[in-house]
Amino acid sequence: MTETAATRWKPVERHGIGGILSAVSDIVAVAGRNLLTYRRVPQLLVFSTIQPVIFVLMFRYVFGGAISVPGVRYVDYLMPGIFIQTAVFGAIGTAVGLATDLNTGFLERFRSLPMARSAVLAGRTTADLTRNVFVVSLMAAVGFAVGFRVHTGPVSFLMAIGLVLLFGYVLSWLFATVGLLAGDPESAQAAAFPVIAPLVFASSAFVPVSSMPVWLRLFAEHQPVSVTTTAVRTLVLGGSAGPEVLKALAWMAAILLVFVPLSIWRYQRTS
Repeated sequence: MTETAATRWKPVERHGIGGILSAVSDIVAVAGRNLLTYRRVPQLLVFSTIQPVIFVLMFRYVFGGAISVPGVRYVDYLMPGIFIQTAVFGAIGTAVGLATDLNTGFLERFRSLPMARSAVLAGRTTADLTRNVFVVSLMAAVGFAVGFRVHTGPVSFLMAIGLVLLFGYVLSWLFATVGLLAGDPESAQAAAFPVIAPLVFASSAFVPVSSMPVWLRLFAEHQPVSVTTTAVRTLVLGGSAGPEVLKALAWMAAILLVFVPLSIWRYQRTS
């Protein structure tokens, strides 16, 4: 039987150690392709850092004098929330990027290649994780410049930054699903806001949840942004970090269990 081009380039499933190495190679290749976008269009990286810097300056110098947190300086309370907010807003890039690739036909080209089925999505989320390393590091530098101080130690601070980056990576899978469902970048960005707004602003990122109405406090205390922000705060300000970190990791595991298979399922059915 003569092998057709469609058969020759049909994605194949690989098994064993060789299959794992091939999948990792595919993921690295796709991530590299996505990171090249920032080299060719550096404005994307510049504008993705301007917004978090504005939030730091605005909350530090505009709202900081009006917000009081018992027992801690507001700038020290604020910065863990800014780190998490930066990771959450950065995850929108996954939705917009995948929707753009879907709209321009790039995903169809990827689907025709002999590569791991999950490589396109894992490559995109890995590239966005790499971008978040740069952006969160910049936010830390800005935070120290405006008076933020770590009350524990360098190891705890690095653990906190690692938790922030992990949270951003986990949310990238959620927004990958949003991007694939939306189908075009404008719709993806519009669809992401109703998800982000209640998570970020109805949380403990900027103010204590004790100041909120009871009905809102019940949501704000237990949703993933608040839980992860609290874990990061305990790592940089002191306190019993272990239970809070475990709660944050449990939320992340739950999000991955739902949205990794869901996004892969949706990707396989895109046309």
